[in-house]
Amino acid sequence: MTTFTALTTLADGDKARDLAEMLEEMDPAPEGVGVFEMEDGSGLWEVGGYFTAPPDDVALSLMAAAYGARPFAVSELPETDWVAKVRRELVPVRAGRFFVYGSHDADKVPDVGVPLLIEAAMAFGTGHHGTTLGCLRALDRLIDEGVEAMNVADVGCGTAVLAMAAAAVWPRRVLASDIDPVAVEVAEANAAVNGLADRVICVEAAGFDHPTLAAAAPFDLVFANILKGPLIDLAPAMADSVAPGGHIILSGLLVEQADEVMSVYSANGFGLRHREDIGDWATLTMTRS
Repeated sequence: MTTFTALTTLADGDKARDLAEMLEEMDPAPEGVGVFEMEDGSGLWEVGGYFTAPPDDVALSLMAAAYGARPFAVSELPETDWVAKVRRELVPVRAGRFFVYGSHDADKVPDVGVPLLIEAAMAFGTGHHGTTLGCLRALDRLIDEGVEAMNVADVGCGTAVLAMAAAAVWPRRVLASDIDPVAVEVAEANAAVNGLADRVICVEAAGFDHPTLAAAAPFDLVFANILKGPLIDLAPAMADSVAPGGHIILSGLLVEQADEVMSVYSANGFGLRHREDIGDWATLTMTRS
């Protein structure tokens, strides 16, 4: 089946969200709508719709003009078996002791290490991206340095691969939260298939704003693999939620954004322990003083 995408950008986050809501009311309606801040430091927001029928060009033009957005770029996508494509292209990933793989590569799991199964159909957070890989390496490094976290949270968990990695190494309960209810469902499914459903507790929440997270604080280790803007906004709550001497692993950052985020967290009582850049992406490991 041929499908279509319609994408635009604008500089105002509130208007972007309003435009996304308007997009949902189109006829024919999109099958899905997304809105997010672009990661290139431009300050722009991207709004997009996914359609199974050609979208109304006139309606798109009127909506773009009403919200001060660039004209929508409409693209026709050929029929593709995306799961099969992802399976062909996503090879297993090793990050220190951790081995992230899909079920199609189960025969490649090594005898030594910590295997983490993430299905190709759930490909956001598979370990291939520089941010997730950086976080796994940072966790591996902390373990090698003798750190043992008793109380762990994964904020913005996606597939919960980071929460599962911590739970697999330290047999204790790990909290995994995400603002997206679909991500929470995916996280729960991944925890179950990895035999960690009893230790990875998944909740829908923005940041630390959930009674389960509030009751569990302060944490010894927090992962936050999100984006620069939300990371900066989260800094005061992070300081309130991490125990003295506790660690945080931050990513979702372009290399050129890392210094600004590091400065904000330093002002909130965290000191840099380690930084790793992988391609365009940076991962920061910091310790609360």
